[in-house]
Amino acid sequence: MEQAESEVLIDTERVRVTLWKFAPGQATGAHRHEFDYVVVPVSGGTFTITAADGTTELNQEAGQAYARQAGVEHDVANAGPQQAVFVEVELKP
Repeated sequence: MEQAESEVLIDTERVRVTLWKFAPGQATGAHRHEFDYVVVPVSGGTFTITAADGTTELNQEAGQAYARQAGVEHDVANAGPQQAVFVEVELKP
């Protein structure tokens, strides 16, 4: 699967902010989150989330932020027909 585009916008001792852009079918690749994080959808979209315990679908709505704890392991892929964009804010200890 083709890699989604990411750009680190801010990276300090306390926070890392990354802009993610996914064309249809693009994915992050399997990864583990080192820090607690918040996702802020910019465009909204439908994603397929593949974790060790199975695959689920996630619908993001623009502006509807959500948070997850460190340790999450998954691959995130754009399952929709158009580009999807979100901002990920990682909270460093």
